[in-house]
Amino acid sequence: MKVFYDKDADLSLVQGRKVAIIGYGSQGHAHANNLKDSGVSVVVGLRESSASAEKAREAGLEVAGIADAVASADIIMVLAPDEHQAALYAEQIEPQLRQGATLAFAHGFNIHFEQIRPRGDLDVIMVAPKGPGHLVRSTYKQGGGVPTLVAIFQDASGQAREIALSYASANGGGRAGIIETTFREETETDLFGEQAVLCGGVTALIEAGYETLVEAGYAPEMAYFECLHELKLIIDLIYEGGISNMNYSVSNTAEYGGLTRGPRVINESARQTMQQILADVQSGAFASEWVEENRSGAQELERLRERSRNQTIEQVGAQLREMMPWIREKRLVDPSRN
Repeated sequence: MKVFYDKDADLSLVQGRKVAIIGYGSQGHAHANNLKDSGVSVVVGLRESSASAEKAREAGLEVAGIADAVASADIIMVLAPDEHQAALYAEQIEPQLRQGATLAFAHGFNIHFEQIRPRGDLDVIMVAPKGPGHLVRSTYKQGGGVPTLVAIFQDASGQAREIALSYASANGGGRAGIIETTFREETETDLFGEQAVLCGGVTALIEAGYETLVEAGYAPEMAYFECLHELKLIIDLIYEGGISNMNYSVSNTAEYGGLTRGPRVINESARQTMQQILADVQSGAFASEWVEENRSGAQELERLRERSRNQTIEQVGAQLREMMPWIREKRLVDPSRN
C-alpha cells in the first residue's frame, strides 16, 4: 500500500479550477472552508430554502443555487446526504455539468450501487476523509489533517488521479496521508464498519451495558460514567497506540477482565451476525433497503431516532455533561456554526 503526502500532490491543479461544494453539512462545511483556506476558488451550492446558506456566507464563502454552482464549476463535489444524491444529480447536477468536468464524492454509495450513472466524458473521483467533517475542519485549522482515501471510477481526462490527490491535499489529507482504494472497497468497508462497529455495534454495546447496570439496581449516573463517559478515555488510548497500548495503560485487573470477559460478549454468535451484515452490504440488500426507506418517507428512521432520543441514558448524560463545561467548550459539533 502506497501512502501519498502533500509532496506527492500538485496543489496548483485544484487551485486552477473552480470547485462547487454541493451541501454544507458536516463534510460540506469542512471541505468548503479547507479548500478556501488552501487558495481554491469555492462556491457552495444549496437549495434556495437552505438554512445553511447564512452559515456559509458568514464563513466568507460564495453561495449559489445548486444548478448555478454546478454550471460555474470545473470540479463538483457532491456532499449532500446519500439518500438525496440520485435525485439531485438527475434534476440539478447532470443537466448543468460542463463537458469534461470532474464529478467527486466523499463516499462511493451512489456510484457503486448505480444510483448515479455518470456520463462518459466526466472524470469521476472520490476523496473521502476518514473522519467526521467537524474533525476534518478542526484538525486542518490546527495545522494537521485527517487520513484520506482517494479512488478513481472514471478517468476521461487522464488526470483524474492527479486531480484527486490535489483536492485531497487542499483539504488537509496530504498532511496525514492519502491512500488509494476503489469505490467498491471504500463503500463496502465503510458501511460495514458503521453498522457493525462504529455507529451500530459500539452504541448498542453502551446501551446494553448501561441498561444491565440500571436494571440491577445501580444508580443511572454510575452506569453512565462506567459504560459511556469513560469510553472516550479508552478509545483515546487505542487511537494513540492500538489495543496493546490501552492494555498497557489500564490496571491489571481491567486488562485481565477485558481479555477474559470480552470474548463472552462478542462471541461466535456476534461474529456470525457481523458476517451477515457484511453479506447484506456486499449483495446490495442494505442499499436497496435504504433506498426504499427513503422512498417511503423514512418513517422507520424517524421512529428509531425518536426511540434513541428518549432513552434514559441520553437524559442522564445531558444532565451530567452540564456539570462538565470543558466538554461544551471543546465540542466539535456546534449546530449554530456547522
